[in-house]
Amino acid sequence: YTGPLLEEEALKKAVENGLSSPEFFDLCVWLGSQIKPLCNMEESITPTDGDKDIESFQLEISGFLREMACPYSSLISGDIKDRLKEKEDCLKLLLFLSTELQALKILHSKKSKGSHLEKHNEIYQEVQAICDALGLPNSSPDIPPLLTKVEQKIKDVLSKVQKNHVGKSLLTKPLNSDQVERLEKINDALRSEYECRRRMLMKRLDVTVQSFGWSDRAKVKTDDIARIYQPKRYALSPKSTITLAHLLAAREDLSKIIRTSSGSTREKTVCAINKVMF
Repeated sequence: YTGPLLEEEALKKAVENGLSSPEFFDLCVWLGSQIKPLCNMEESITPTDGDKDIESFQLEISGFLREMACPYSSLISGDIKDRLKEKEDCLKLLLFLSTELQALKILHSKKSKGSHLEKHNEIYQEVQAICDALGLPNSSPDIPPLLTKVEQKIKDVLSKVQKNHVGKSLLTKPLNSDQVERLEKINDALRSEYECRRRMLMKRLDVTVQSFGWSDRAKVKTDDIARIYQPKRYALSPKSTITLAHLLAAREDLSKIIRTSSGSTREKTVCAINKVMF
């Protein structure tokens, strides 16, 4: 608040004049405008235009105070025209609104700090995992120094391998914030679709394994089948773990599509079951 009522004498005079003081009006409107977004209120206090709107202004304040569960009965009950006639009632109104605003800002600040710390911890865990993979000691709780060490270590490792060992990045252009946001939405849509497909395939797998147990020979081995199958089955997750980080880390060789029936691929996928099925 940067209005004229920052001065004590001006505030006293405005409170004595009550609703006839434009400055008192403006201060109430300002306090209401600050409180409303912090607690998602339905009621609001809007500016007035002349004496004809004083009664509607009082109605707005009464509704606003009721929604905030104001403890001062003189401000929310009785004749609407008499509620802010006394200096004490005007002081109560300002005291209540200002202290509520102060409390809401403190709570909002704590909530923001909590979410920031949670995000910081999540990022720190990711950086810590990178350090563990590179064999770096976690000597600092701050992320920037750790990232500097990670960068130096990666440069050192890359200098000891062949030039094209890692390969060129599949993504050749930097992304701006709008592109990152759009890619995140695309990834969310794809992950949702893949999750649906995975659940269907896992259900088909369950049904197929169950069908193997219908024969008389298999019925006596139900426990053996379950003991072997269930650990592997529960290790499967329907949710995709692909994130935008995988796109940023992808190399250009990922864009080369190899036929599933090619010789190099079949060498790794061929098994005894194929001889029975084909």
